[in-house]
Amino acid sequence: MVGGVEENLTVGRVAEPADVSVRTLHHYDEIGLVRPSARTAAGYRAYAADDVERLREVLGYRRLGFGLREIADLVDDPAADAVARLRRLRGLLLDQRDRAAATVTAIDQELEARARGIRTTPEERLHVFGARLYEAIGSAYPATRRTEPRIAARVWDALGDASTVLNVGAGTGSYEPPDREVTAVEPSAVMRAQRPAGAAPCVAADAESLPFADGSFDAAMAFSTVHHWRDPVAGLREMRRVARRVVVFTHDDSDIGWRQRFWLTRDYLPEVAGLVAGRPSVDRLAGAIGARMEPVLIPWDCADGFLEAYWRRPEAYLDERVRRAVSVWTRVGPEAERRAVDGLRDDLFSGRWAERNREIVALDAAELGLRLLVA
Repeated sequence: MVGGVEENLTVGRVAEPADVSVRTLHHYDEIGLVRPSARTAAGYRAYAADDVERLREVLGYRRLGFGLREIADLVDDPAADAVARLRRLRGLLLDQRDRAAATVTAIDQELEARARGIRTTPEERLHVFGARLYEAIGSAYPATRRTEPRIAARVWDALGDASTVLNVGAGTGSYEPPDREVTAVEPSAVMRAQRPAGAAPCVAADAESLPFADGSFDAAMAFSTVHHWRDPVAGLREMRRVARRVVVFTHDDSDIGWRQRFWLTRDYLPEVAGLVAGRPSVDRLAGAIGARMEPVLIPWDCADGFLEAYWRRPEAYLDERVRRAVSVWTRVGPEAERRAVDGLRDDLFSGRWAERNREIVALDAAELGLRLLVA
Protein backbone atom coordinates (compact mmCIF):
# COMPACT_ATOMS: atom_id res chain seq x y z
CA MET A 1 0.00 0.00 0.00
CA VAL A 2 1.51 3.33 -1.06
CA GLY A 3 0.25 6.60 0.48
CA GLY A 4 -2.90 4.82 1.71
CA VAL A 5 -3.71 3.50 -1.80
CA GLU A 6 -3.42 -0.20 -2.59
CA GLU A 7 -0.81 -0.91 -5.26
CA ASN A 8 -1.79 -2.93 -8.32
CA LEU A 9 0.55 -5.80 -9.19
CA THR A 10 1.92 -6.80 -12.58
CA VAL A 11 1.77 -10.40 -13.77
CA GLY A 12 5.44 -10.91 -12.96
CA ARG A 13 5.07 -9.61 -9.40
CA VAL A 14 2.08 -11.93 -8.81
CA ALA A 15 3.69 -15.05 -10.29
CA GLU A 16 6.68 -15.20 -7.93
CA PRO A 17 4.95 -15.14 -4.49
CA ALA A 18 2.08 -17.28 -5.84
CA ASP A 19 4.64 -19.86 -7.08
CA VAL A 20 2.99 -20.16 -10.49
CA SER A 21 4.29 -19.39 -13.97
CA VAL A 22 3.41 -16.29 -15.93
CA ARG A 23 2.10 -18.64 -18.59
CA THR A 24 -0.36 -20.12 -16.08
CA LEU A 25 -1.61 -16.65 -15.15
CA HIS A 26 -2.06 -15.79 -18.82
CA HIS A 27 -4.08 -19.00 -19.26
CA TYR A 28 -6.32 -18.12 -16.31
CA ASP A 29 -6.84 -14.71 -17.94
CA GLU A 30 -7.67 -16.23 -21.35
CA ILE A 31 -10.34 -18.57 -19.95
CA GLY A 32 -11.85 -15.87 -17.74
CA LEU A 33 -10.94 -17.54 -14.43
CA VAL A 34 -8.78 -14.72 -13.03
CA ARG A 35 -8.57 -11.59 -15.16
CA PRO A 36 -6.41 -8.61 -14.14
CA SER A 37 -8.84 -5.72 -13.87
CA ALA A 38 -6.45 -2.82 -13.34
CA ARG A 39 -3.83 -0.99 -15.37
CA THR A 40 -0.36 0.18 -14.50
CA ALA A 41 0.78 3.74 -15.22
CA ALA A 42 2.39 2.41 -18.38
CA GLY A 43 -0.90 0.88 -19.49
CA TYR A 44 -0.13 -2.78 -18.76
CA ARG A 45 -2.77 -5.01 -17.23
CA ALA A 46 -2.35 -5.50 -13.48
CA TYR A 47 -3.97 -7.30 -10.57
CA ALA A 48 -6.09 -5.30 -8.14
CA ALA A 49 -6.66 -6.47 -4.56
CA ASP A 50 -9.89 -8.33 -5.47
CA ASP A 51 -8.10 -10.09 -8.33
CA VAL A 52 -5.38 -11.30 -5.95
CA GLU A 53 -8.07 -12.54 -3.54
CA ARG A 54 -9.72 -14.52 -6.33
CA LEU A 55 -6.38 -15.93 -7.49
CA ARG A 56 -5.57 -17.09 -3.97
CA GLU A 57 -8.86 -18.96 -3.83
CA VAL A 58 -8.27 -20.54 -7.26
CA LEU A 59 -4.78 -21.71 -6.25
CA GLY A 60 -6.16 -23.19 -3.04
CA TYR A 61 -8.64 -25.30 -4.97
CA ARG A 62 -5.94 -26.31 -7.46
CA ARG A 63 -3.86 -27.56 -4.56
CA LEU A 64 -6.83 -29.69 -3.53
CA GLY A 65 -6.96 -31.20 -7.02
CA PHE A 66 -10.09 -29.49 -8.36
CA GLY A 67 -10.43 -28.98 -12.11
CA LEU A 68 -10.59 -25.47 -13.55
CA ARG A 69 -14.25 -25.77 -14.52
CA GLU A 70 -15.16 -26.90 -10.98
CA ILE A 71 -13.11 -24.06 -9.52
CA ALA A 72 -14.93 -21.50 -11.67
CA ASP A 73 -18.27 -22.69 -10.26
CA LEU A 74 -16.93 -22.48 -6.68
CA VAL A 75 -15.40 -19.01 -6.87
CA ASP A 76 -18.43 -17.62 -8.71
CA ASP A 77 -20.92 -19.14 -6.25
CA PRO A 78 -23.56 -16.39 -5.82
CA ALA A 79 -24.79 -17.95 -2.56
CA ALA A 80 -21.48 -17.35 -0.74
CA ASP A 81 -19.64 -14.13 -0.01
CA ALA A 82 -15.83 -13.86 0.14
CA VAL A 83 -15.64 -14.83 3.81
CA ALA A 84 -17.95 -17.82 3.38
CA ARG A 85 -15.93 -19.02 0.38
CA LEU A 86 -12.70 -18.66 2.34
CA ARG A 87 -14.15 -20.65 5.23
CA ARG A 88 -15.24 -23.37 2.80
CA LEU A 89 -11.76 -23.55 1.32
CA ARG A 90 -10.25 -23.73 4.79
CA GLY A 91 -12.55 -26.60 5.72
CA LEU A 92 -11.52 -28.57 2.65
CA LEU A 93 -7.83 -27.97 3.38
CA LEU A 94 -8.32 -29.12 6.98
CA ASP A 95 -10.01 -32.25 5.70
CA GLN A 96 -7.03 -32.87 3.41
CA ARG A 97 -4.76 -32.49 6.45
CA ASP A 98 -6.86 -35.01 8.39
CA ARG A 99 -6.63 -37.48 5.52
CA ALA A 100 -2.86 -37.06 5.41
CA ALA A 101 -2.65 -37.64 9.18
CA ALA A 102 -4.78 -40.77 8.81
CA THR A 103 -2.47 -42.02 6.05
CA VAL A 104 0.55 -41.51 8.32
CA THR A 105 -1.23 -43.44 11.08
CA ALA A 106 -1.96 -46.32 8.70
CA ILE A 107 1.67 -46.41 7.54
CA ASP A 108 2.86 -46.41 11.17
CA GLN A 109 0.59 -49.37 11.87
CA GLU A 110 1.98 -51.27 8.88
CA LEU A 111 5.57 -50.52 9.91
CA GLU A 112 4.73 -51.76 13.39
CA ALA A 113 3.21 -54.94 11.94
CA ARG A 114 6.24 -55.56 9.72
CA ALA A 115 8.58 -55.07 12.68
CA ARG A 116 6.69 -57.90 14.38
CA GLY A 117 7.03 -60.10 11.31
CA ILE A 118 3.43 -59.65 10.14
CA ARG A 119 2.96 -59.15 6.39
CA THR A 120 0.00 -57.11 5.22
CA THR A 121 -2.05 -58.19 2.23
CA PRO A 122 -1.76 -56.40 -1.16
CA GLU A 123 -5.24 -54.96 -0.63
CA GLU A 124 -4.24 -53.55 2.76
CA ARG A 125 -1.14 -51.95 1.29
CA LEU A 126 -3.17 -50.24 -1.43
CA HIS A 127 -5.77 -49.15 1.11
CA VAL A 128 -3.17 -46.97 2.83
CA PHE A 129 -3.38 -44.51 -0.04
CA GLY A 130 -6.98 -45.15 -1.03
CA ALA A 131 -9.42 -42.26 -1.23
CA ARG A 132 -11.58 -43.92 1.40
CA LEU A 133 -8.84 -44.31 4.01
CA TYR A 134 -10.05 -41.63 6.39
CA GLU A 135 -13.63 -42.81 6.08
CA ALA A 136 -12.52 -46.39 6.80
CA ILE A 137 -10.63 -45.36 9.91
CA GLY A 138 -13.67 -43.45 11.12
CA SER A 139 -16.25 -45.99 9.96
CA ALA A 140 -16.64 -47.46 13.44
CA TYR A 141 -17.84 -44.12 14.75
CA PRO A 142 -21.54 -44.45 13.85
CA ALA A 143 -21.48 -48.12 14.88
CA THR A 144 -20.26 -47.48 18.43
CA ARG A 145 -20.98 -43.80 19.11
CA ARG A 146 -24.70 -43.47 19.72
CA THR A 147 -26.84 -41.19 21.84
CA GLU A 148 -27.00 -42.35 25.45
CA PRO A 149 -30.57 -41.38 26.46
CA ARG A 150 -29.84 -40.81 30.15
CA ILE A 151 -27.00 -38.41 29.39
CA ALA A 152 -28.99 -36.82 26.56
CA ALA A 153 -31.78 -36.06 29.02
CA ARG A 154 -29.31 -34.09 31.17
CA VAL A 155 -28.07 -32.10 28.17
CA TRP A 156 -31.53 -31.35 26.80
CA ASP A 157 -32.84 -30.35 30.20
CA ALA A 158 -29.92 -27.92 30.54
CA LEU A 159 -30.97 -26.27 27.26
CA GLY A 160 -34.02 -24.97 29.10
CA ASP A 161 -36.68 -23.34 26.97
CA ALA A 162 -34.39 -22.76 24.00
CA SER A 163 -36.19 -23.29 20.70
CA THR A 164 -33.18 -22.60 18.44
CA VAL A 165 -29.99 -24.52 19.20
CA LEU A 166 -26.52 -24.40 17.65
CA ASN A 167 -24.60 -27.69 17.97
CA VAL A 168 -20.87 -26.93 17.74
CA GLY A 169 -18.49 -29.74 16.79
CA ALA A 170 -21.60 -31.72 15.97
CA GLY A 171 -19.96 -34.77 14.42
CA THR A 172 -22.53 -37.26 13.17
CA GLY A 173 -25.38 -35.58 15.05
CA SER A 174 -25.64 -37.52 18.31
CA TYR A 175 -27.37 -35.66 21.15
CA GLU A 176 -29.08 -33.12 18.90
CA PRO A 177 -32.50 -32.49 20.50
CA PRO A 178 -35.29 -33.71 18.19
CA ASP A 179 -37.86 -31.16 19.39
CA ARG A 180 -35.85 -27.98 18.69
CA GLU A 181 -34.67 -26.12 15.62
CA VAL A 182 -31.02 -27.20 15.39
CA THR A 183 -28.18 -25.85 13.28
CA ALA A 184 -24.98 -27.91 13.33
CA VAL A 185 -21.35 -26.84 12.92
CA GLU A 186 -18.73 -29.46 11.99
CA PRO A 187 -15.33 -28.79 10.34
CA SER A 188 -14.71 -32.40 9.21
CA ALA A 189 -16.17 -33.37 5.85
CA VAL A 190 -15.89 -37.02 6.86
CA MET A 191 -18.07 -36.48 9.91
CA ARG A 192 -20.53 -34.36 7.95
CA ALA A 193 -20.86 -37.16 5.40
CA GLN A 194 -21.88 -39.58 8.15
CA ARG A 195 -24.76 -37.47 9.39
CA PRO A 196 -28.02 -39.37 8.81
CA ALA A 197 -30.70 -38.34 6.36
CA GLY A 198 -32.99 -35.78 7.92
CA ALA A 199 -30.34 -34.51 10.34
CA ALA A 200 -30.09 -30.80 11.09
CA PRO A 201 -28.44 -28.62 8.43
CA CYS A 202 -24.68 -28.57 8.99
CA VAL A 203 -22.22 -25.73 8.36
CA ALA A 204 -18.51 -26.33 7.73
CA ALA A 205 -16.80 -24.08 10.28
CA ASP A 206 -14.59 -24.09 13.37
CA ALA A 207 -15.73 -23.40 16.92
CA GLU A 208 -13.22 -20.57 17.26
CA SER A 209 -14.76 -18.62 14.37
CA LEU A 210 -18.49 -19.23 14.17
CA PRO A 211 -20.07 -17.64 11.06
CA PHE A 212 -23.11 -16.25 12.90
CA ALA A 213 -24.12 -12.87 14.24
CA ASP A 214 -24.26 -12.10 17.97
CA GLY A 215 -27.25 -13.65 19.72
CA SER A 216 -28.35 -15.71 16.71
CA PHE A 217 -29.49 -18.68 18.83
CA ASP A 218 -31.34 -19.31 22.06
CA ALA A 219 -28.70 -21.86 23.08
CA ALA A 220 -25.40 -23.32 21.88
CA MET A 221 -24.30 -26.83 22.84
CA ALA A 222 -21.10 -28.85 22.42
CA PHE A 223 -20.88 -32.53 23.25
CA SER A 224 -17.57 -34.29 23.88
CA THR A 225 -15.72 -32.12 21.38
CA VAL A 226 -13.98 -29.28 23.25
CA HIS A 227 -10.79 -31.34 23.65
CA HIS A 228 -10.43 -31.44 19.84
CA TRP A 229 -10.55 -27.66 19.41
CA ARG A 230 -7.43 -25.67 18.64
CA ASP A 231 -8.38 -23.04 21.26
CA PRO A 232 -11.14 -24.29 23.60
CA VAL A 233 -11.47 -21.01 25.50
CA ALA A 234 -11.90 -19.02 22.28
CA GLY A 235 -14.45 -21.57 21.05
CA LEU A 236 -16.51 -21.34 24.22
CA ARG A 237 -16.47 -17.56 24.08
CA GLU A 238 -17.71 -17.75 20.49
CA MET A 239 -20.57 -19.97 21.65
CA ARG A 240 -21.37 -17.41 24.33
CA ARG A 241 -21.32 -14.65 21.71
CA VAL A 242 -23.87 -16.30 19.40
CA ALA A 243 -26.23 -17.70 22.05
CA ARG A 244 -27.81 -16.59 25.31
CA ARG A 245 -27.28 -20.03 26.91
CA VAL A 246 -24.31 -22.41 26.59
CA VAL A 247 -24.29 -26.12 27.46
CA VAL A 248 -21.06 -28.10 27.17
CA PHE A 249 -20.43 -31.78 27.91
CA THR A 250 -16.74 -32.33 28.62
CA HIS A 251 -14.45 -33.94 31.22
CA ASP A 252 -12.11 -33.09 34.03
CA ASP A 253 -8.82 -34.62 32.87
CA SER A 254 -6.85 -33.77 35.99
CA ASP A 255 -5.40 -36.52 38.20
CA ILE A 256 -8.29 -36.18 40.65
CA GLY A 257 -10.99 -35.92 38.05
CA TRP A 258 -9.99 -38.58 35.57
CA ARG A 259 -6.50 -39.93 35.03
CA GLN A 260 -6.04 -41.60 38.42
CA ARG A 261 -9.71 -42.40 38.93
CA PHE A 262 -10.26 -44.28 35.67
CA TRP A 263 -8.50 -47.66 35.65
CA LEU A 264 -7.82 -47.61 31.89
CA THR A 265 -5.76 -44.41 31.94
CA ARG A 266 -4.26 -45.18 35.35
CA ASP A 267 -3.12 -48.76 34.75
CA TYR A 268 -2.81 -49.17 30.98
CA LEU A 269 -2.59 -45.84 29.15
CA PRO A 270 -0.42 -43.43 31.18
CA GLU A 271 0.43 -41.73 27.86
CA VAL A 272 -2.89 -39.93 28.11
CA ALA A 273 -1.28 -37.57 30.62
CA GLY A 274 0.96 -36.29 27.83
CA LEU A 275 -1.99 -35.76 25.50
CA VAL A 276 -3.81 -33.48 27.91
CA ALA A 277 -0.77 -31.60 29.20
CA GLY A 278 -1.09 -27.89 28.60
CA ARG A 279 -4.81 -28.01 27.83
CA PRO A 280 -7.06 -25.59 29.74
CA SER A 281 -8.48 -27.15 32.89
CA VAL A 282 -12.22 -27.71 33.16
CA ASP A 283 -12.29 -24.99 35.84
CA ARG A 284 -10.74 -22.52 33.40
CA LEU A 285 -13.24 -23.52 30.71
CA ALA A 286 -16.12 -22.95 33.08
CA GLY A 287 -14.68 -19.64 34.21
CA ALA A 288 -14.30 -18.41 30.63
CA ILE A 289 -18.07 -18.36 30.17
CA GLY A 290 -19.21 -18.05 33.79
CA ALA A 291 -20.65 -21.57 33.81
CA ARG A 292 -21.74 -23.73 36.69
CA MET A 293 -20.30 -27.25 36.65
CA GLU A 294 -22.33 -30.41 37.22
CA PRO A 295 -20.95 -33.97 37.46
CA VAL A 296 -22.37 -36.52 35.04
CA LEU A 297 -22.38 -40.17 36.07
CA ILE A 298 -21.79 -42.85 33.43
CA PRO A 299 -24.27 -45.75 33.50
CA TRP A 300 -22.65 -49.18 33.40
CA ASP A 301 -24.44 -50.03 30.15
CA CYS A 302 -23.79 -46.67 28.45
CA ALA A 303 -24.87 -46.79 24.79
CA ASP A 304 -22.36 -44.17 23.64
CA GLY A 305 -18.88 -45.61 23.18
CA PHE A 306 -16.74 -42.68 24.33
CA LEU A 307 -13.48 -43.47 26.12
CA GLU A 308 -14.87 -43.98 29.64
CA ALA A 309 -18.12 -45.69 28.58
CA TYR A 310 -16.93 -49.27 29.12
CA TRP A 311 -15.67 -48.77 32.66
CA ARG A 312 -17.55 -51.90 33.83
CA ARG A 313 -17.18 -53.80 30.54
CA PRO A 314 -13.37 -53.93 30.15
CA GLU A 315 -13.43 -56.60 27.46
CA ALA A 316 -14.91 -54.01 25.08
CA TYR A 317 -11.55 -52.24 24.87
CA LEU A 318 -10.13 -55.35 23.19
CA ASP A 319 -12.44 -54.67 20.22
CA GLU A 320 -10.70 -52.80 17.38
CA ARG A 321 -13.97 -51.10 16.34
CA VAL A 322 -14.44 -49.66 19.83
CA ARG A 323 -10.92 -48.27 19.93
CA ARG A 324 -11.06 -46.74 16.44
CA ALA A 325 -14.11 -44.69 17.41
CA VAL A 326 -12.14 -42.95 20.21
CA SER A 327 -9.39 -40.55 19.16
CA VAL A 328 -7.20 -41.25 22.20
CA TRP A 329 -6.24 -44.69 20.90
CA THR A 330 -4.92 -43.29 17.63
CA ARG A 331 -3.20 -40.37 19.32
CA VAL A 332 -1.16 -42.49 21.77
CA GLY A 333 0.32 -44.41 18.84
CA PRO A 334 0.37 -48.10 17.85
CA GLU A 335 3.05 -49.17 20.32
CA ALA A 336 1.23 -47.82 23.38
CA GLU A 337 -2.09 -49.15 22.08
CA ARG A 338 -0.68 -52.66 21.59
CA ARG A 339 0.93 -52.65 25.03
CA ALA A 340 -2.28 -51.47 26.72
CA VAL A 341 -4.49 -54.00 24.92
CA ASP A 342 -2.10 -56.87 25.56
CA GLY A 343 -1.79 -55.93 29.22
CA LEU A 344 -5.56 -55.64 29.66
CA ARG A 345 -6.14 -58.96 27.90
CA ASP A 346 -3.63 -60.69 30.16
CA ASP A 347 -5.15 -59.14 33.30
CA LEU A 348 -8.67 -60.15 32.30
CA PHE A 349 -7.55 -63.72 31.67
CA SER A 350 -5.62 -63.97 34.94
CA GLY A 351 -8.30 -62.30 37.05
CA ARG A 352 -5.99 -59.46 38.04
CA TRP A 353 -8.29 -56.81 36.55
CA ALA A 354 -11.24 -58.06 38.62
CA GLU A 355 -9.06 -58.11 41.73
CA ARG A 356 -7.85 -54.56 41.16
CA ASN A 357 -11.30 -53.18 40.42
CA ARG A 358 -13.58 -55.20 42.67
CA GLU A 359 -15.17 -52.04 44.13
CA ILE A 360 -16.69 -50.97 40.77
CA VAL A 361 -18.14 -54.28 39.60
CA ALA A 362 -21.40 -53.83 41.51
CA LEU A 363 -21.89 -50.14 40.67
CA ASP A 364 -24.72 -49.07 38.36
CA ALA A 365 -23.06 -45.75 37.50
CA ALA A 366 -19.60 -44.28 37.98
CA GLU A 367 -18.23 -40.77 38.50
CA LEU A 368 -15.22 -40.57 36.19
CA GLY A 369 -14.78 -36.85 35.76
CA LEU A 370 -17.43 -36.13 33.13
CA ARG A 371 -18.85 -32.64 33.54
CA LEU A 372 -21.72 -30.55 32.21
CA LEU A 373 -20.98 -26.83 31.97
CA VAL A 374 -24.06 -24.64 31.91
CA ALA A 375 -23.91 -20.89 31.41
